[in-house]
Amino acid sequence: MSESVLVVWSEELLKYDLGASHPMAPGRLALTMALARDLGVIDAPHVRLTAPSQPADGVLELVHSREYIAVVRGAALRQAAQLLAPFGLGGADNPIFDLMHEASGLVVGGTLDAARAVRTGAAQHAVNLAGGLHHAMPARASGFCVYNDAAVAMAWLLADGVRRVAYVDLDAHHGDGVEAAFYDDPRVLTISLHETGYTAFPGTGFPRDMGRGAGEGSAVNVALPPDTGDAGWLRAFHAVVPPLVRAFEPEILVTQLGCDSHRLDPLAHLNLTVDAQRSSYTALHELAHEVADGRWVAVGGGGYEIVRVVPRSWTHLLAEMAGSPIDPETQTPQTWRDLVRRRTGRRAPKSLTDGAAPTYRMWDAGEGDADEPLDRAVAATRRAAFPEHGLDPVDPR
Repeated sequence: MSESVLVVWSEELLKYDLGASHPMAPGRLALTMALARDLGVIDAPHVRLTAPSQPADGVLELVHSREYIAVVRGAALRQAAQLLAPFGLGGADNPIFDLMHEASGLVVGGTLDAARAVRTGAAQHAVNLAGGLHHAMPARASGFCVYNDAAVAMAWLLADGVRRVAYVDLDAHHGDGVEAAFYDDPRVLTISLHETGYTAFPGTGFPRDMGRGAGEGSAVNVALPPDTGDAGWLRAFHAVVPPLVRAFEPEILVTQLGCDSHRLDPLAHLNLTVDAQRSSYTALHELAHEVADGRWVAVGGGGYEIVRVVPRSWTHLLAEMAGSPIDPETQTPQTWRDLVRRRTGRRAPKSLTDGAAPTYRMWDAGEGDADEPLDRAVAATRRAAFPEHGLDPVDPR
C-alpha cells in the first residue's frame, strides 16, 4: 500500500538526552535504527531518510508561549531552581541538559518535516521515531517532554489549510499535552488509548474529558484497567478507533505510537506483546489508506525497555509503513545482537516476536460484558463519544 515513505533520522536526535540514569534513553532510537538497517527495512527504493531541520521560534509559538521558549533556551544558564520549577523544568522527570532548546527543537523540526512531506505529497507516509513528546504543555515541560512536537506539527497543518486532522495516541500514558492543545478545536479529533489515570501518570484522560466549547466531542479517551493484555487492548482499539476516525473523515492521520504498553515496560502496567503492537500498526496503516488517501504521519513516544521492546516494536512499525511487513518469526541479525551486547551488556532477543497470536473478540452489539472492567471502560467511552459523531454507541460497527 505504501507509495513513498520518509523516515526522519539523524544521530543529532540522540542529543535529546535527559541523563544517563533517566528512563528515556536515547540509545533506544539508535538500537531501533540499527535493527531496521540490518534487516533491510529502510533500504527499499521508495524509502527515503532525511535529517531533521531546526524550526524557527515562530513555529514553536504555534503551541508554546514565547516566555516558555525563552526559559527553555536559557535554562542551562539558570541556577535557581525556583525560576525553573513553574515551567516544569529542573526536576527528575525533566532535568536540565546542555543545548536543551536546540535538541528539543530538533525533535519538533523532525516531526514538522514529516508532516510537511505528507502535506505536500513529497511522501505518503512519514515517521519521526524521536518524536511523540505528547505531555509537553504550552508553558510547561511534563513527563520527559520539553516541546510538544506532534502538537506543533498539527497546528502547522491547520495553519497551512488542512481542515481536519485525526490524532491517535497508543502510548500507555494519556496524551494530555496534545489533547490540551486542541481541546476546543473541532478541526482536530484526538483519541488516546491508555492506562487509566487512577494508576498511571499523568492521572488524566477519562471518558468524561471530551473537549470544550466548539470542540465538544473532539477529545476521546479510553482509560484501560491495569494488566490489560493483547486481547482486551485490541478489542478496545477496534471498538473505538476505526469507527470514530471513519466518522471524522480526516485529511491526515497522525499517530503517536509509544510502545510502553508492553508487558516488560517498567513505567506502565499494561500487558501487551510486540505482536499486538505490530497488529495495531497494520490496522492504522489500513485506516490511513481508507480515510485519508494514505496520508499518515507517525511519531514514537514512550517505551523504556530499550533492548527487548523498543527496537523490535518500532522496526515492525517502520516495516509496516514501508509496505513490507516482516514475518514475526524472523531472527534478529547477529550483527545487531553483537551491537546490543557492546552497548548495553545485555543479551538481545533472538526473534521479532514474543510468540503471541494477537487475536481478540470484536465488539458486538450492546455494551459488552458489564462484569468485565475492560468492557466497562470501552462502553463508557463509546457512550460519551459516539453520539457526538453521529454514531450509535451500541452498534458494533
